Amino acid sequence: MTTLSLLFMAMSVALITAESTVYFREQFEDGDAWSSRWVESKHKSDYGKFVLSAGKFYGDAEKDKGLQTSQDARFYSLSSRFEPFSNKDQTLVIQFTVKHEQNIDCGGGYIKLFPADLNQEDMHGDSTYNIMFGPDICGPGTKKVHVIFNYKGKNHLINKDIRCKDDEYTHLYTLIVNPDNTYEVKIDNKKVESGSLEDDWDFLPPKKIKDPDAKKPEDWDEREKIDDPDDKKPEGWDKPENIPDPDAKKPDDWDDEMDGEWEPPMVSNPDYKGEWKPRQIDNPAYKGKWVHPEIDNPEYTPDAEIYKYDSISVIGLDLWQVKSGTIFDNFFITNDPKLAEEIGNETWGQTKDPEKKMKESQEEEERKKREEEDKKRKEEAKDEEEEEEKDEEEEEEEEEEEEEEEEEEEEETDSKLKDEL
Repeated sequence: MTTLSLLFMAMSVALITAESTVYFREQFEDGDAWSSRWVESKHKSDYGKFVLSAGKFYGDAEKDKGLQTSQDARFYSLSSRFEPFSNKDQTLVIQFTVKHEQNIDCGGGYIKLFPADLNQEDMHGDSTYNIMFGPDICGPGTKKVHVIFNYKGKNHLINKDIRCKDDEYTHLYTLIVNPDNTYEVKIDNKKVESGSLEDDWDFLPPKKIKDPDAKKPEDWDEREKIDDPDDKKPEGWDKPENIPDPDAKKPDDWDDEMDGEWEPPMVSNPDYKGEWKPRQIDNPAYKGKWVHPEIDNPEYTPDAEIYKYDSISVIGLDLWQVKSGTIFDNFFITNDPKLAEEIGNETWGQTKDPEKKMKESQEEEERKKREEEDKKRKEEAKDEEEEEEKDEEEEEEEEEEEEEEEEEEEEETDSKLKDEL
């Protein structure tokens, strides 16, 4: 093999290595050791606790273990640090799985990426972050995927509405930010939204603004139709809408002094034609809708590096949940969208079907159990009813026996009295 060939191979390997970099990966495969890599904030004393769990149903008891919220109506604040990097001139991919097995009614399922200067033990809701991404649910009105970028010290929300998954199964969320200022959001490895950072966020002032010196001319006529000046209202058009009923007669027993002056009831006038309006014709002076001229916005300056962050070093779970039970797993940060897709298929993709099967099996068992309990309750109620009927019959028999005994005693008494007499 020639020196040139070796050099070419070395360059190819270096290029491949440079193209695929894993900055962070967490799958919680080493038991309780996760607690040494994740730091709980001490900013508040009553943050909710995360526990390692695969939940009540899963595809794989070990692979599906993740961080689960365990206390209702709590804030949660936990983070993990990795080697700082910048996404300058390269793609940034953020990926993780979320499972709301508690059928969440209000609570966050998102992550935040922070710069290296974050104090993890003091992380809180107002801590400066780079990106916030993931599902958020609160009642029927809020079921969205947050995609929030910090740009020049201000947090900017996406202008589009991306609906998140609201069932109880595990779902894979992926955000791809490209160095050409484009983005893509995927759920379960399928694209649900994409576009331009400049178009879908209000990072920059608009390119064009209305010319402040331009004004609509006073003689500008925007009326497409006008009243026909030659159209005249026909004679006899104006008739009252209601008239006294011509067939009505004053009752025979009507007393004007007692009942007042009699007036016939009103009925709809068959000759009433409504309000007259002249017919409409095309306006010969119509010039169309006036459009305010635009000019280049002097405050607009293009920015080819909206996507860029100089320091990315911490991933955090900083959220609120009313009903706990959400499981976070399969955290993955890279610069390779294809690699992220493959990892997603190897993790979430391998366990999603078995997870659903287990859930459905549990629901079937619960259904059968409910049916058996209902059947048992009905049988017990039937037994009780039969027992009551039996008791009633016995009581009736006893009453009849008592009556017969009383009658016999009366007869004996009568017989004795007759004998004595």
